[in-house]
Amino acid sequence: MKKYFPYIIAFVIAGAIMALLFTGSNKAKKVFDQRITLRKQDKIPYGTYVAHRLLKGLLPNATTYTSRQEPGYWGDSITNSKDKQAYFFIGNRFTADEYEMKNLIRFAEKGNDVFISASYISAAADDAIKCNSSSVSSNFSNFFELQDSMTTVLKSPFVLNDSSYTYPGLTFNSYFTSIDTTTTDVLGTDKSGKPLFIHLAAGEGHIFLHLEPLAFSNYFLLYKNNIDYYEKALSVIHPNTKKIIWDEYFTAKQSSSQNNDNRRTGWFKTLMNMQNSEGQKPFKWAFWLFLLLLLLFVLMEMRRKQRYIPVIKPPKNDSLDFVKTIGRLYYDKGDHKNLCRKMGAYFLEHVRANYKIPTNLLDDKFIRTLQYKSNATEAEIRSIVSFIKFMDDGGMVSKEQLIIFHQELELFYKKA
Repeated sequence: MKKYFPYIIAFVIAGAIMALLFTGSNKAKKVFDQRITLRKQDKIPYGTYVAHRLLKGLLPNATTYTSRQEPGYWGDSITNSKDKQAYFFIGNRFTADEYEMKNLIRFAEKGNDVFISASYISAAADDAIKCNSSSVSSNFSNFFELQDSMTTVLKSPFVLNDSSYTYPGLTFNSYFTSIDTTTTDVLGTDKSGKPLFIHLAAGEGHIFLHLEPLAFSNYFLLYKNNIDYYEKALSVIHPNTKKIIWDEYFTAKQSSSQNNDNRRTGWFKTLMNMQNSEGQKPFKWAFWLFLLLLLLFVLMEMRRKQRYIPVIKPPKNDSLDFVKTIGRLYYDKGDHKNLCRKMGAYFLEHVRANYKIPTNLLDDKFIRTLQYKSNATEAEIRSIVSFIKFMDDGGMVSKEQLIIFHQELELFYKKA
């Protein structure tokens, strides 16, 4: 049955490919990624990679820290009692409770800036700033049917003249239904004039609330000249800011809540029901195909096979290769004397290590002792010693002398 195994595997793979071709889309098209993550590491249209990277250019003196800790507990790098620090949160939902809002307000009162951009703001945050916000469900229509779906306006005197910015992407359509005009300045609105960007003073610092986080997405900022919106909107942050806290605490908090919902429905069922943009369930098909291939593999391998015995190659002498390479280098350069000196030094080291004979004095006693302990003749040893002394006296070495000296040493090593 083993000889039919490759044909069976090929048949199954061909069937799977045919199934994918017939169940897939007839027309190959590039799908626009409409996932809204608003995470700093995401380069998809609705991530905030561009906004995070541009912070360094807008605030060159500041060091950015990413934190997933509760407001007020950011670690040793951030001190609540110091000024010239800035807190940033850009995300879908800002779910701060009363205690977390008090910590953020206390942080701002020390002379720091708090910048929050979210489509949803918790009731505790609304109460703390004495404003009411309304979050309308996101427009998740097909991207290619949208035309200039979001328009934001920066208001004067915050900017020199009212500046309008638009892009053909998704929008949350969130805005403030009411604000306390005695403590709040409107910095921006939507195209209908409803406030979505406000400022509040807090002690020596400032709090900025923005209800359209998609205005800081990669897609919005890279559309036409919308980068101007980012620069003007963030010009409210103190230019001498020393530290920036890029907060991911509330994003992680929201993800944790979603994971809990998934655990209640069952992780396996959630994976099996995952769909792509065309309504298909690729994970489900891949899972059953994997089980089918695994079953076929087990059936084919039920018979015992002889274990393969690998061929063990003898260890390679890398040191010898290195020596040969260095030798060829000296030979090609024509530095015959230098090469002979090294060969002579290696010979003397070999004598000291293997025969325990001192080499400080190369006289007749040395020659007789080495001849006694090795199998070489006295004439061979005397010729090698004479050539070493010749080099020590400063004599020049020709190519022919180098070859002869090499042959004498090789003959000695073979006999010894």
